[in-house]
Amino acid sequence: MRYQYKKSLSPRKRRHLRVRARISGTPERPRLNVFRSNQHTYAQVIDDTAGHTIAAASTLEPAVRELFTTSENGHRRIDEASVVGRIVAERAKEHGVSSVIFDRGGYKFHGRVKAVAEAAREAGLDF
Repeated sequence: MRYQYKKSLSPRKRRHLRVRARISGTPERPRLNVFRSNQHTYAQVIDDTAGHTIAAASTLEPAVRELFTTSENGHRRIDEASVVGRIVAERAKEHGVSSVIFDRGGYKFHGRVKAVAEAAREAGLDF
């Protein structure tokens, strides 16, 4: 069944709603959601059946900011997103989560979104 979305929604929001109609996080395999603003990157591991967040990380947290290094390649936000991916994976593993469903939030899979995903995979999350 095709869903009709309001035309007043942004194209990214409509893409995200379309993806969310197909995927949902379970207790065995929660959803790893990525959101990026112009300056910050956020990641959450969400159990949709219980409706709560298992683990989260963002570039706003002091614990995450301590791990930022100056970027020699000129891609500071991508490097920050990698740190966020690694931290959220470590926090999820502390709660016993080893496998997730990746939700790119309606964004293209490149840049900061890709950096979060690759860092989470390297830290041990399976998706």
